[in-house]
Amino acid sequence: MASPSHRRPRRKRRGVLVPAVAVAAAGLLVSLVVALTPDDGSETVQATGTAASATGAAVRPSVPPTATGRKPRAEPSTTSPAPKPSATTASARPSHRSTPTPAPRPASGGAPLAGRIRPGATYSGVATHYDAGDGDGACLYGPSPDLMIAAMNTADYETSKACGAYVLVRAAGGASVTVRITNECPSPCAPGQLDLSREAFAELAGLSAGRIPITWSLLSPGTSDTVSIRYKTGSSRHWCGIQAIGHRNPLARLEVGTGSGWLRLARTEYNYFLSPDGTGCGGPLRLTDIYGEQVTVDGVAVRPDVVQPTRVQFARH
Repeated sequence: MASPSHRRPRRKRRGVLVPAVAVAAAGLLVSLVVALTPDDGSETVQATGTAASATGAAVRPSVPPTATGRKPRAEPSTTSPAPKPSATTASARPSHRSTPTPAPRPASGGAPLAGRIRPGATYSGVATHYDAGDGDGACLYGPSPDLMIAAMNTADYETSKACGAYVLVRAAGGASVTVRITNECPSPCAPGQLDLSREAFAELAGLSAGRIPITWSLLSPGTSDTVSIRYKTGSSRHWCGIQAIGHRNPLARLEVGTGSGWLRLARTEYNYFLSPDGTGCGGPLRLTDIYGEQVTVDGVAVRPDVVQPTRVQFARH
């Protein structure tokens, strides 16, 4: 940088030098504009900038931003707040707050609430048989004329989670039968083992075989029946046990309405959901299957040991 003593002499000679420089610069500028300006004027800015550089004026602003390491203006705009959508764009995008949409049903095969028994899986084990009598068992569904039923081993019974599940059983020779789980087969039944009713076992092999190798898998059958609800004997507004019957898919949860939300009830090994203090007894119920689908039941009175049909059923998977 020049010192003040160098600047003062130039100011004294300013009257002599400035007119000559100005005249020369003006002449050069006019000649460049006339010679380089095209018809559409696209080169005007470039020519003017060149002339300004020749006179030594505005040199620093003419340096491109990238030459100084600065980002071009187009790039910083990506980090600035996004522009507000136009009226057309805003109307094309639904507002989840003002118009909420129902949650989509989980895709078939996905069962986020399943326990040990999962859809799409094939399990190996053995089949034995027992005298099912009137069709009742540990799940406490009560007598039934349908004896295509089975008892699940304790591990896969999983504290009654298997109750009501439909299972397709296949024998090594190709024969198959569909059964519903209504009972538990305790030890020495091993994981994977099914104790079939005699009627069901006979569809796979002669009863004299006693024990055969099998594979089995979970089903979501077609049915026109709906879910039924039953309150356990002794239930009242102060204590109740609630059971769901006839659900197409295994039941994962049973909840009762409390007026301010839903309360999930604990499931017993005998397939009832208990409300120890009577909360929700006689009120609305919400059932959830292993696929996460929920159905709500209203108006089921506390009528102990009475099967009360509803109008709901889970979707088929």
